[in-house]
Formats: sequence, structure tokens, C-alpha cells
Amino acid sequence: MSATLVGSPTSRAVAASGGRRFLLHSAFLTVRSVRSLLRQPAFAAMTLIQPIIWLLLFGQLFKNVIHVPGFTHASGSYLEFITPGVIVMTALFSSGWAGTVYIEDMDRGVMDRLLAAPVSRGAMIVGTVAYQSLTTIVQTLVVFGIAFTAGARFDGGAAGVLLTVLAACLISIVIASFSNAVALLVRQQEALIGISQFIVLPLQFLSSSIMDTRVSPRWVRDVARYNPVDWASTASRAALSADPDWGVVLPRLGALLALATAMSWLATRAFRSYQRSI
Repeated sequence: MSATLVGSPTSRAVAASGGRRFLLHSAFLTVRSVRSLLRQPAFAAMTLIQPIIWLLLFGQLFKNVIHVPGFTHASGSYLEFITPGVIVMTALFSSGWAGTVYIEDMDRGVMDRLLAAPVSRGAMIVGTVAYQSLTTIVQTLVVFGIAFTAGARFDGGAAGVLLTVLAACLISIVIASFSNAVALLVRQQEALIGISQFIVLPLQFLSSSIMDTRVSPRWVRDVARYNPVDWASTASRAALSADPDWGVVLPRLGALLALATAMSWLATRAFRSYQRSI
């Protein structure tokens, strides 16, 4: 009887209806976040100041580092080497603040109303990370435009750019989901900022974002192997090269996808902890 009911047209219709509702709620919450950003265009512009400084200042300041023995020459100039790293770092820092939206919603009582409404908890997470991914795409294309204007050239072409965008979006989802989970657990903006910076800064510097780890101490290289920021930077850099090493690109993108899925699930579970504490 139960097997028949599970496979019946009625159960399939209910499942389809639930899927449509999930997508509708996710889209609505994504649009809500995008509208909030559009009402504060200065904030969007401010998020691009830091990557511009990294790209242009670091690109000139350390341009001769490529002559250090052991530094890779496959990426061309240092500007071309650092561009994927700046893209990943921009996604990293931007998504680290994702949880502040939840804290603002908690302070205004919006979060409690959403949780009382028939809104999927998964849709609330998807809406946040989808918005963060859209922001990351725009930031990535802007950084590429600035790098190209400054003289950088990437032999990987459009395919390399698309894979770089994908890597940046995946690391953005990983960190945004982590930030959301922390926000739901600590419920204080100061605590969230402190924890995010404590995690984000080591991830940045213990990776190949701004420096080839082959010229770093051995322990840094060992840590970088397990660093998702290094996975994203290395995969992007390889995808942008003239002869992409797919044995480098695909496993790292796959690992980022698995981690993004796991972190999104954990962030969804964090709603339970928040609801038990109110």
C-alpha cells in the first residue's frame, strides 16, 4: 500500500509542487537580496576597491618575483599569475560577510517571521548563496576587465574565464554557507566578523593566491594541499593557461563542489539550533 502511494500520481504531483515552491522561494529571496544591494550601490563599489588595489599595486610591487628560482613561469607575468588569486580572494572576503544579512534580519524580526512562514530552510540558504554567486560573477568579470586593461593576457580564452568564474562561485558558496551558519549560531555581528576574519585571512595567505607555494616554506605547501582557496586559485590558473592540465583543474573543482554542498547542508541544519534558542 505505502509503495503504491509513494509512486502514485498524487505523490508525484505533491513532490513536483514542493519542488516548484522551493525554486520560487529561492528566487524570491535572491531577488530580495539583489534589491537590497541595488539600494546601496556605494557598498557594491566599495567591494571592488580592495581587489583593484591588490591587482594594480601588488601586480607592480612584486612583478619581479617571477624571477625567483622555483617560481612558475607557466602563467606569464606576475600580473597574469595574481589575477586568478585576486578573483578568488575577492570572492573569499565578500562572502565572508554573507551572514551579516541574517543578523540584520534577526535584529529586525524578519528572520522569525520567515521561519514562522512556510518557507523552506533550504530555500533561505539557496537564496543567500545564489545572491552571493551573482555578486561574485560581476566582481570576477570586473577584475578580469581591469587585468586585461593593465596588460594581462590569458591563453585559456573564454573557457578559462568561465572555469575561473565557476571556481570563484564555488569558493563563495563555501564561505557564504559557513558565514550563514556562524551567524545563526552566534547571532552577533561582532562575533561573526571576528570568526570570519580568523578563518578567511589564514585561508588567503596559506594558499597560492598571491605567491607560488613552491617558493614558500614546506609547511605552507603542506597546508595549501587541503586549503579550498588554494584549490580555487590553482584550478583557475591552470584553466587560464595555454595548455590546461585537466588533472589539476577537474579534481579541484570537484572537491570545491563537494565542499560547497556539504557546507550548504550544514548551514541549513544550523536553523534548528537557532530555532531551539529563541
